[in-house]
Parts: sequence; C-alpha cells; structure tokens
Amino acid sequence: MNFLLRVLLGLVVVALAFVVTARIIPGIQVHGGVTAYLLVAVVFGLVNGILGPVLRLVTLPISILTLGLFLLVLNALLLLLTAWLVPSALTIDGFLSAFIGAILIGLVSWVLNHLLAQPLERALRPR
Repeated sequence: MNFLLRVLLGLVVVALAFVVTARIIPGIQVHGGVTAYLLVAVVFGLVNGILGPVLRLVTLPISILTLGLFLLVLNALLLLLTAWLVPSALTIDGFLSAFIGAILIGLVSWVLNHLLAQPLERALRPR
C-alpha cells in the first residue's frame, strides 16, 4: 500500500477512535462535525509523532521502573497537550478523562487498524 494511502487511512482510523472515545467518555468532547474530528486526529498524530518519541526516550528509566505503565500517563499527557493546542475542537475535563481516553483511543485504533488496514492492503496488492 502506498505511503499516502497509509497516512490517510491512519488519519481516518484516529478520527474514528476519537468519535468512539468522545461518545463513551463523558469528560472528552469534540466540538464540531467531521472537520473537527479530522483536525483533532491530525494534531494528535503530529503531537504523537513529534513529541512522543522524544518524551518516551527521556522517560525511559521511569518507564522501565514502572514496567511500562508510565507510558499510559505519557499518552494521557500527550492527549491533554492536543486539547490545549486545539481548544476550539477538543476539550478534556481532567487528567482521569485523558488517561481513560488515551487507553480507549489506543484500543480502538488498534482494532480498526486490524479490521481496515490489513484487508485494504490485501485488496490493493498487485497480482
């Protein structure tokens, strides 16, 4: 599957994960329609792609000491940073909502990637 199609699929998957999360977690609201969900997905992807690896490396010792559980806290902080960057599109009521939301976004994204990406890749594979 080509790079652009992977990026677009990833964007749609994260946007759908935000749809599910905003409907389940009362402390997370996305304000607006499809455009707001796509904006939040883009900003969250950029925050995770740019700051995520640096922060994971810096906090590696504490992550090792906590057997990786600190990564959940770090993901919640990245989600809160996303809400801070686009307050008109995403609001999060507190750290607990961000913590649970980050876990749910990760799980939903993982499931959707397995349901959508693999069949799409097989369908688009040249024969």
